[in-house]
Amino acid sequence: MLVFAALTSSSIQVVPLAGLPEIMPGDDLAHLLVEAVQRQRIALQSGDVFVVAQKIVSKAEGRIVRLDSIQPSERAERWAAEHQKDARVIELVLREASSIVRMERGVIIAKTRHGFVCANSGVDVSNVSNGTASLLPENADRSAAKLQRELTREFGVRLAVIICDTFGRPWREGLVNVALGIAGMKPLVDYRGQHDAHGKELHATVIALADELAAASGLVMGKLDRIPVAIIQGAAIPEGAGSGTELIRPAEKDLFP
Repeated sequence: MLVFAALTSSSIQVVPLAGLPEIMPGDDLAHLLVEAVQRQRIALQSGDVFVVAQKIVSKAEGRIVRLDSIQPSERAERWAAEHQKDARVIELVLREASSIVRMERGVIIAKTRHGFVCANSGVDVSNVSNGTASLLPENADRSAAKLQRELTREFGVRLAVIICDTFGRPWREGLVNVALGIAGMKPLVDYRGQHDAHGKELHATVIALADELAAASGLVMGKLDRIPVAIIQGAAIPEGAGSGTELIRPAEKDLFP
């Protein structure tokens, strides 16, 4: 368990949810989360946030593709041969993209059909069976909302859910978890119009709270520890409906299209 300073003077706890089985297509993910919470005897409180790795959501929703079912296009074959990649995976990347931002030095940055800009359109072959690849959920906000409804009903307290995935960041090395889908909270905290400790009005400070919580969850999830869920307690999240799409910068505001 990790403890951090929160946005207020309180503190938050990030609790890894251990003991989940290997998730399979068709599994009732909410039920498995409930059982894991009960085994760990975690006392949930109003405002707690479940941060759930995209990979297990995709598995439960059947967003797993057998690579032997994919016929690569000529474009995928050329790129794969040039950069020593699996042409079937490249074909999936191209299919999942609404547009390609950059294909260079063996790296594909794409805009997905969901609007995310990320490496490989979110297609991933890690933590899935050999010969398969995972795709992003069809609608991460809808996935988060379903989990949030079922968990809130089961535990009887106000809960939020974030579906997260690991993304790279422009101008920065390393990967962090970011929020793809959100339910039960607002993803942004807007300080514009308020004043700092020196009395200066803030004009541009909008905090991506959902991304901060997603990143914090990565500290207890790990990539090799089989901990795909964390529960964040004490974060004083703002109430209200929210969407992961609110975190996607509109093209007209992007200085680096």
